[in-house]
Formats: sequence, C-alpha cells, structure tokens
Amino acid sequence: MEIKEILVISGKGGTGKTTITSSIIPYFDSLVIGDCDVDAPNLKILLNPSEKEKNGFLGMKKAKIDSEKCIHCNRCYEYCKFEAMDNVQKCEGCGVCEYICPVGAIEMIENRVGDIMVGETEYGTMVHACLEPGEENSGKLVAEVRRKAKKIAQLDGKEYIILDGAPGVACNVISSLTGVKRVIIVTEPTLSGLHDLERVVNLVERFRVKPCFVINKFDISIEMTDKIETYLNNLGYKISMKIPFDKKIFKAIMENKIPSIAEKKFFEDLGIRELIEELKILGILKFKNL
Repeated sequence: MEIKEILVISGKGGTGKTTITSSIIPYFDSLVIGDCDVDAPNLKILLNPSEKEKNGFLGMKKAKIDSEKCIHCNRCYEYCKFEAMDNVQKCEGCGVCEYICPVGAIEMIENRVGDIMVGETEYGTMVHACLEPGEENSGKLVAEVRRKAKKIAQLDGKEYIILDGAPGVACNVISSLTGVKRVIIVTEPTLSGLHDLERVVNLVERFRVKPCFVINKFDISIEMTDKIETYLNNLGYKISMKIPFDKKIFKAIMENKIPSIAEKKFFEDLGIRELIEELKILGILKFKNL
C-alpha cells in the first residue's frame, strides 16, 4: 500500500498553519502525524501526545580542544574563519582546526542539537522534534521526523501521514516538501501574506506538487482577500476554504482543543469536508514551462 503524505505549510508564521493541520487530522483514519516545524513545534499543544520514545538528535560535529595536549601555537585561531576557538557555538564543523593542529590536540566530536520524540494521540502515532535554540540542521531533523513517521506508517499499515511544516521557503520547508503527495498552503489577507504566498507557491510548483489553498481570517481585509484570489486564479488555482476571524477559534485553541472538533458545525459549514475530499484526490502538477 502506498503511503500518502500531506503537508501543511505557509509563506510566513502566524497565518494559522498549525490550526489548519490540527483541524484536518480528525477527518483521516489510518493516520500517522508528523510535526516538521522543528524550530517552533506547537502541534503537540493541541494533540497532547504521550511520550513513548525520546532520542537525542546529532547535528554537525564541533571542535573540542584537549588542554593538556595544546601547546598554544594559535594556529587554530589563525585558520578558523568563524572565530569559534573561544566559542564552540560558532563552530561550523569544517574540521580545519583538527587538520592543522600540529600536536593533535583538537578533535571533532558529536554534537547533540535537539530531540526527536514519538508519542500516541487520540488520532494516531505522532512523531515530533525540537531543535535547541540557535542550532542549525533543521532540514536534517525534518528529514529524520519524516523517515521515522514513514517507518511507523509502514509497520502499522497506515495509509496517510499528515505533516505540519515550517513557515517560509528555507531548507526545512524544502526538506518537508520532497516527495509529498499534496500540500495545503495557508495564507492571510495582508501585504506580507500575499508576498510570502507568491514565494511559497513558486517553491511548491518546482516540486510539481498539487496545492490546495486556505485563506485564514479572510474578513480582516476583503480587499487583500480579493487580490490573493485573483493572483491564484490567474495561476489556474482556486481557494479551497476561507475562514473568518472568529473568537470561537481562539477560545478553542486557548482551551487546548482542536478547533474543528470544538466548533464542528462552524468548520463543516465552511467546507472542511470538501477540503478533505480534495486532499484525497492525489495528483501531480503539469506545466508548460518551468
């Protein structure tokens, strides 16, 4: 059985991406959940997974100086381009210092940069991770979340993997996009929302993944909503769902409830079931030119 990965992303933070992710999850059976927003993982707040497994995640190696071997020749200071010999957090793991040290006083050692966790939720097994503040390798950690989620889905015979992606178009988003079957792009009716939507649409099209579009808080600016809709229509897309600014949604989130469950009729009147059916029709984009 082919496992179908569905990713939810946005061009910028704060659009309601995780709200949408949590709201579609209850409509899928045979599911594994993955939180790929490893820099700021929030999906666990609404799904409240138990902790079955927790493992450290190793990033790039960092330089460590053996003070007993060091002869203070300062060659490492001379050759390090990152000024990292006094601050290991600046180390980029290039290994030049280890190579040029005349007495072998420097060793590149494993560096734990975060954790990856597996837990159970009401809706299925969840894989999530958290990168330590200031650390890099988010794309590598995202790939590990997806690898583990897919392995669980294969072992348990699950059909779908729902992924909550990171906002933006950086390497962590690219790592989330590779090989998925469908994408939901969440945006908001602001100038920055439209600008970042254009960037993320361009990225998704390069991966030939068919996107669905959700405008959150569409009624805070009908003018900008119309501009977004016109932009997408000109590209041959349509809006799958428009969600108004409503305090009921905020109330549900503040109570750690999934909005589409806490306000089921509200979301179904907005067309969430139609969105789910659209997601289950998998397809690959075809372009005249790229």
